[in-house]
Amino acid sequence: MMINTVSQIKDQLADREAIKDCLYRYCRGIDRLDMELLRSAYWPDATDEHTGFSGTIDEFIEFASSRIKKMAHNIHLIGNILIELHGVKAAVESYFSSVGVRPQGSPRAMVVGGRYLDKFERRNDEWRIAKRVLVHDWFHEYAETGDWAVGPFGLTDLKCGKRAPQDESYAWLGLN
Repeated sequence: MMINTVSQIKDQLADREAIKDCLYRYCRGIDRLDMELLRSAYWPDATDEHTGFSGTIDEFIEFASSRIKKMAHNIHLIGNILIELHGVKAAVESYFSSVGVRPQGSPRAMVVGGRYLDKFERRNDEWRIAKRVLVHDWFHEYAETGDWAVGPFGLTDLKCGKRAPQDESYAWLGLN
């Protein structure tokens, strides 16, 4: 790993921010079940190796969509992001954590932590994922205990997240 100087980071700032924006688009797309937004994080010829799946981006979107549709709730968070820029290519490691609630059968919640190892490419002044390999570092699974009839802290009239485009954020951000 190379240590970047302030001048180098300043010169690379737009590229670094565009890569981060792409990572955030991925998380929003998968959490809101917005498959077109998810698709926009990948190049059309991209590949993904992800939680027992390996294939093209079109196959991954079908795989992810069917899994996420079965979840009652899910959220993906990005943490530490290490970006090694090499011209129009970049090697990126992003720490993630995700939480998902599976309502079928005996409701279960799973918390997963790991890293996205991505090969990014800049084409036509845009950064997207060309290849992703997901590495799992830890997980915890437990019986789902959230009861919306009681609500967190006894609050039952909270705004709750929804899938695209019904989620309140789409109108809030002017995305409808």
